[in-house]
Amino acid sequence: MGKVFVFDHAKCNGCRNCQIACKDEHVDNDWSPWAKPQPDTGHFWTHIEERVCGQVPKVKVSYLLHICQHCENAPCIEAAPEAVFRRDDGLVIIDPEKAKGLKELVEACPYEAIFWNEELELPQKCTGCAHLVDAGEVPHCVDVCPHGALRFGDEEDFESELAIAEALVPERAKTDCPRVHYLNLPKRFLAGLVVDLEADEVVIGAKVTAENVDSGEVLVTETDEFGDFWFHCVPEANWKLYVEAEGYLSRMLEASTVEEDRNVGPVQVFAS
Repeated sequence: MGKVFVFDHAKCNGCRNCQIACKDEHVDNDWSPWAKPQPDTGHFWTHIEERVCGQVPKVKVSYLLHICQHCENAPCIEAAPEAVFRRDDGLVIIDPEKAKGLKELVEACPYEAIFWNEELELPQKCTGCAHLVDAGEVPHCVDVCPHGALRFGDEEDFESELAIAEALVPERAKTDCPRVHYLNLPKRFLAGLVVDLEADEVVIGAKVTAENVDSGEVLVTETDEFGDFWFHCVPEANWKLYVEAEGYLSRMLEASTVEEDRNVGPVQVFAS
């Protein structure tokens, strides 16, 4: 069934060991026939993207892995079948001899995982450390991950996890069939703070109801000891928020998580 990568977003702390390991393994090292040396700068065959979500003071930081997706139906193979191929174990390789001069391959990848080596006139990308895999080892990026956020192995060994995994670009999943699988990808959050400004206090235990305007789904929570409320893992949608608390007039406001995570800020309530 071949090899796969599995990245667990919940376990990644952004140490970037994988990113550094890729440089360590490939810069100034010729691993022909799988890859020529990676340049010192400009290439990130393995890259950790830092994402800052929400608005101050309700902000969350997450880290997302970007590497070649080693697609079963790889767009780069379709673009240059004479120069790109998929090994029996599933790793997609750009042949460093046959791909010389094919700069158009950079644009052929919808995941922006192919880079142009100006000096060698080569399109290059992650090989899955094919030279290490052939020696019975795991890719260097996997080997150095201290928290097990990035793993590699036979597809059947991850069967239960792959059943709940997601694709980096969901809308391309059925077309490309990527072999890099993501667990616990972050979803939107909707949050805020309920306050009584006249009393100069937060309101604890206020009932907050979030109604999804698009689907009709209703979510309910209460403010905590700091007056904060959070709705985690919500859809990208438009919302109506209803705030109710004993001794206060009810409030309704609108919010949207269509474009980004949303902190609605302080919601002032007034004594009834």
